[in-house]
Amino acid sequence: MGKVQINVRVDEALKMAVVQFCRSRGLVVSHFVQEALLDRLEELEDIDDLKRIRHEPTRPLADVIRELQLDGTP
Repeated sequence: MGKVQINVRVDEALKMAVVQFCRSRGLVVSHFVQEALLDRLEELEDIDDLKRIRHEPTRPLADVIRELQLDGTP
């Protein structure tokens, strides 16, 4: 997939902090920002998943252990 440019206005202090951080660690700013955006998208998806599974019914641990045959019985 090809690369495209995204134009975003950010606070000047934030930009300088990102540039300084990347320089100090030998990182490329565009790569750092791309990874940060991907991480944030994944976090938001995880939050949606948590909201959905929070309402799923649960089972007692003893039942799960028995079903997985981890209780020592054949």
